[in-house]
Amino acid sequence: MSTKGISLVLFLAFASLVCVSATWKLDQDESKASISMKTDSLLRHVVLFKFKEGTSANDIKKVEDAFTALPSKIPQIKGYEWGLNNSPEGLEKGFTHCFFLTFESEEDRAIYLPHPDHKAFGEVLGPHLDDVLVVDYWTK
Repeated sequence: MSTKGISLVLFLAFASLVCVSATWKLDQDESKASISMKTDSLLRHVVLFKFKEGTSANDIKKVEDAFTALPSKIPQIKGYEWGLNNSPEGLEKGFTHCFFLTFESEEDRAIYLPHPDHKAFGEVLGPHLDDVLVVDYWTK
């Protein structure tokens, strides 16, 4: 084989090695990003309430206060906020209150759901509740 032929073979071998190395590096980076996204992902628990017609403002306030107390009683709740419907679209279907909880894992949510303080909250809410809608999702 001539010097040019050997040079060409060496060049092609080197170029192939660079391409394989770059592809392997990209695969590693994507795997790390995927792991990171799963690690950074949070479990959101969104709860909407529709109160029975005629429920007093005082009773609604008791429900709000009881729900707001849950994060101090259940350490698995990592984030909490709530608010009243403010949509101009008119699509709320009678739901007035939105409560938004954050968990770090499904295990944390599994502790929260049957937790005695959550059950006690249900006793405060129950007599006034017309309907509830719950949506849970992992953040992306």
